[in-house]
Amino acid sequence: MTVSRTTLPSGLRIVTEEVSTVRSVAFGIWANVGSRDESPKVAGASHFLEHLLFKGTTNRSALDISAAIDAVGGEMNAFTGKEYTCFYARVIDSDFSIAAEVICDMIRDSIIRAEDVDSERTVVLEEIAMRDDDPSDLVHDLFAETLYGDTPVGRPILGTVDSITNMSRKSVHDYYKKKYLPENLVIAVAGNIKHERVVEQVTKLLGSFLDSSAKPAALRPTKKVVAQGKGEIGLIYRKSEQANILLGFPSIDRNDERRFALSVLTSALGGGMSSRLFQEVREKRGLAYSVYASMQQFAGAGILSLYAGCNPDKGNEVTAIFRDVLADVIQSGLSDEELERAKGQVAGSMVLGQEDTGSRMVRIGKSELVYGEIKSMDEILANVRAVDQRAIGELAQEIFSVQPALAIVGPYKKSEKFAAAVAR
Repeated sequence: MTVSRTTLPSGLRIVTEEVSTVRSVAFGIWANVGSRDESPKVAGASHFLEHLLFKGTTNRSALDISAAIDAVGGEMNAFTGKEYTCFYARVIDSDFSIAAEVICDMIRDSIIRAEDVDSERTVVLEEIAMRDDDPSDLVHDLFAETLYGDTPVGRPILGTVDSITNMSRKSVHDYYKKKYLPENLVIAVAGNIKHERVVEQVTKLLGSFLDSSAKPAALRPTKKVVAQGKGEIGLIYRKSEQANILLGFPSIDRNDERRFALSVLTSALGGGMSSRLFQEVREKRGLAYSVYASMQQFAGAGILSLYAGCNPDKGNEVTAIFRDVLADVIQSGLSDEELERAKGQVAGSMVLGQEDTGSRMVRIGKSELVYGEIKSMDEILANVRAVDQRAIGELAQEIFSVQPALAIVGPYKKSEKFAAAVAR
């Protein structure tokens, strides 16, 4: 398995990982644009545009786009984050050209017709409604807003009902032309393919789109984003059978070398059935079915959070258990057994996650776009294995010694009952 990289004079970067033992190829184009790049007026534009690029180009209708990949048994999709957008297709190796043609066409020559903007606007509004009807999803957006406020990091990727309703075709089209430039793009390909063929094919397909001369876009600045909501409680009332509770803290950003220790700490807290949270909340007390810890990292910002869905009558008890678990980690750290188990879980999940070409494409594409380098799996695993008790203890002390923010979606009209647990 070989990772190769080429930068064209236009600033477009092409990275590939050749895996000669498989019969598939994943082709992805990563754009250095996400919801963090939007003003409040065009909130949700990156995600809206993700939808619209599937609606047709100067060469293909929406049906032609989907039918081309369906006809060869492939899969095609896209996703938008706060800092990037990715369009991809996965096909058998002999159909690589079809995947490359379709995705490159979408990125280069999308029309974004007014009628498509209007029809897809309704689809995005339905997606927002679906998010609002799923408390376990909604609570994550509520938490980001509670912790980081009305900032690019705090705003939801989907935008708001008002911003999507009022977004014009011109706003979206201008956003497309401004952001989707060669220097802002990374093409990532993984599978049974040769790097030279990818470079040749992409250069041919994009043609005059690559005529400009530019350097690749610089990495996002890592100026620290201030978490304004420490100690705050965000509450959305829903007449539901469960309370969805998310307790979290501002954490280290994605360029911090301690991110490997953070992965291990997060896993030990709530990454599996043997984790602290699973044992304390579910196994010992039977208070929740779903309980876990998760982390998010951005340029200049990060989040480490604990989640549980529980009986509303037990919400305060679960929140108190969260604080007890964290207090114990601050005071006593992890046991040697917990540390080794968490390191093993992180390492194993990373390796197992690279068993398909789609996952490999995501790894190399995202790494090139957000880090400007692609670490080998051996390097990453060595960093995980190097995590020790001191690193965990110092990180836990730094993150958990400040007041958390709390987000709750459930049948509560007032948040006062949770104030004591947050203020501890």
